[in-house]
Amino acid sequence: MDNINNVTVTSCENSKFLKPKRIHYQQNGVNKIWDAMTVHDGVAILLFNTTRNVLIFVRQFRPAIYINSVKTEIKDGIETVDTNLYPGSLGMTIELCAGIIDKNKPVPEIAKEEILEECGYEVPLENLRKITTCRNGVGTTGGLLHLYYAEVTDDMKVGAGGGLITEGEMISVVEMSVDEGRKLMFDETVNRVHGLIFAIYWFLDNIWKNGN
Repeated sequence: MDNINNVTVTSCENSKFLKPKRIHYQQNGVNKIWDAMTVHDGVAILLFNTTRNVLIFVRQFRPAIYINSVKTEIKDGIETVDTNLYPGSLGMTIELCAGIIDKNKPVPEIAKEEILEECGYEVPLENLRKITTCRNGVGTTGGLLHLYYAEVTDDMKVGAGGGLITEGEMISVVEMSVDEGRKLMFDETVNRVHGLIFAIYWFLDNIWKNGN
């Protein structure tokens, strides 16, 4: 998954995921400009397997993380990355099971689909518990992130997960004990996002504390 080669960088002329915008506005009588993007909202799910008391995350390569962890150079007029100096492991993350909301369906149904596709669990809708909805990327995107929690069992595992090959997804499922999840929150050697950290805090305060 982290075997990354032949990295080049070009300008993004058009995208079905990102729409760059330049916003002109007045704030308290002062003219200002801000560059931002409109994006799809997202949904993320913290999974807990009650059969073995393990938290379930996903591991994948994130190009945006990678390109912000390296230095590029211009070779023959092309912006490139030396992958011998900057291995693909720099772009690997541990995240919640998640996806973008790009279908005309209720958010819980999209969450259910993402759990099956990425982690291989068939989760009834009634097992999905909403944690909260918050803003994501306030300086650049400002989209909504819908956070959910679901408990699963080994009997609900119906597939290997790993994401949709047809969409180019390459995802591995990561299981951690609760203690390992607690340590993950502060492990700066791992690329992780604030949504994951908050979800683990929520789990420790609302689920693990009450049940164990």
